[in-house]
Amino acid sequence: MGIRMMGIDHTNAGIDTRMIFSFTKKNTEEALEQFRQLPGVSGCVLLSTCNRMELWLSTGEDFEASAFETLCEMKQVAPEEYRDFFIFRQEQEAVSHLFRLATGLESRILGEDQIITQVKEALTFSREHFATDHVLETLFRQAVTVAKKVKTTVALSASDQSVVRTAIETLKKSGMVFQGKTCMVIGNGVMGKLTANLLRQEGADVTVTVRQYRSGVVEIPLGCQRIDYGKRMELFGSCDYVVSATVSPNCTITKAQVELYQKKPMVLIDLAVPRDIEAGVRDIEGIQLFDIDCFREGACSEEQKTAILQAEGYLQEQMEEFFDWYESKDEMPRIQQLKKDAAKDLELRLQKKLRNLHLSPEETDALRGDIEAAAEKAVNKLLFGLKDRVSRHTFRECLEGMEKVYEE
Repeated sequence: MGIRMMGIDHTNAGIDTRMIFSFTKKNTEEALEQFRQLPGVSGCVLLSTCNRMELWLSTGEDFEASAFETLCEMKQVAPEEYRDFFIFRQEQEAVSHLFRLATGLESRILGEDQIITQVKEALTFSREHFATDHVLETLFRQAVTVAKKVKTTVALSASDQSVVRTAIETLKKSGMVFQGKTCMVIGNGVMGKLTANLLRQEGADVTVTVRQYRSGVVEIPLGCQRIDYGKRMELFGSCDYVVSATVSPNCTITKAQVELYQKKPMVLIDLAVPRDIEAGVRDIEGIQLFDIDCFREGACSEEQKTAILQAEGYLQEQMEEFFDWYESKDEMPRIQQLKKDAAKDLELRLQKKLRNLHLSPEETDALRGDIEAAAEKAVNKLLFGLKDRVSRHTFRECLEGMEKVYEE
């Protein structure tokens, strides 16, 4: 068995390159199905965010396929042109990376909150589409567990941060103001709602685009106006700021639309991957276009460096717990069988005494259940106590010896 990860992220690839390998929910489902069919793959999880794309595989000893070449084939690009943008990790290095990622230590904004949800949602999506396995289930659950622990006990950042918050703070530092300005937010998802709320807090007049579906009325952030997505360009010309943050694979604003509807100097902010706003828009006079790569994290303070060390301590503890399980998972069926054999042996030795108690059938069954549970707990304590005190080789020899006892 093996744990493998390959990924591309903001540390070694610009947004245009990351766009090529980004996934929507629809094509994530299709990709999981293809990766799951590769010989030797027992489980896979695909994580695709604005800053990264990562593919996680749980593989058997017979795995020889190239997941990278399969990915490039899906995206219809030549592998040799993009291999240098990717990072490939296995086993302990991969596990360490996932724990750091979920905790926010690998984010461009230290300790940002969204990544925990994104890791959890990636696992849930894979599970719902029957693509994951027990190894990845356990790995991702433990990554989320330690991330939550760090979030509640370690002050990685002075306040909750996200790329949206950083974008607004960066623009304010450059001299831009939002008080009394007309803003339109395209997208009413998690990032869109956060953007609208933060702009409202800055004193802006905010309108949010909505797509009206049959499921009912779409809620928007308190204090904001709404406009149908199809009518967004009617408002566009009167805006000072337009922020687009959707998960659409298509552009929400094109160069041709801006040239047609622009009436004054404007600031456009594209927080999506793939891009929501055509890159050529920045060539139009009076337009300032910022994409997600324009907002970089700052240097760590001494307090944050101390917090990182504290967080890494928690990560190390969780990694040890995971590998304790991971290295023993193949032995668990044998341990379970030994526990059952020991319980059965004890029950047989006590049969005569049980008959002499003259209990009702119900009482006898209950007592036998208690005896079986006690025997299994005793063997469990014995075996795992032994495992913690002897070498792995010696422990396996002990297992084999006990199995032979019950084979006789």
